[in-house]
Amino acid sequence: MGLFDNVFGEKPGRELTKPEAFAGILLGASACDGHVSRDEARGLSTVTLRMRLFENVSPNKWDAIIDGLLKVLKREGPLKLVDRCAKALPDGLKECAFANACDLVLADGTVEKEEKEFLDHLQMALGLDADSALTIVEVMITKNKG
Repeated sequence: MGLFDNVFGEKPGRELTKPEAFAGILLGASACDGHVSRDEARGLSTVTLRMRLFENVSPNKWDAIIDGLLKVLKREGPLKLVDRCAKALPDGLKECAFANACDLVLADGTVEKEEKEFLDHLQMALGLDADSALTIVEVMITKNKG
């Protein structure tokens, strides 16, 4: 622990909550190409607003979650962020998180090299088998064709 960690709110080793872990995976997906666009940020918020997982998360708590995740993203990058989040996410939410991350990545209709590499990394971090991951990607491609 560094000298300023207590002052600046860093809590090394703290287990992420399920909402933090899920939101972190979506934030990593939004940032995997090097920037988070306004549409991606809006999409992240829209996805979480519809989920039971976030129904008791107040706007202030949401802001605190995103602020904390942004600190990790800036410090460690999207791949390490999702690695940390994947460890905290229960098995029942892993396919859901992957599907929503794919949806965010594929929403603009193009998939850059960094985005492909991110999805490969995320699939491995979440421990999803290749067939399930491929099916999810195919469905999200179909969903975002229109």
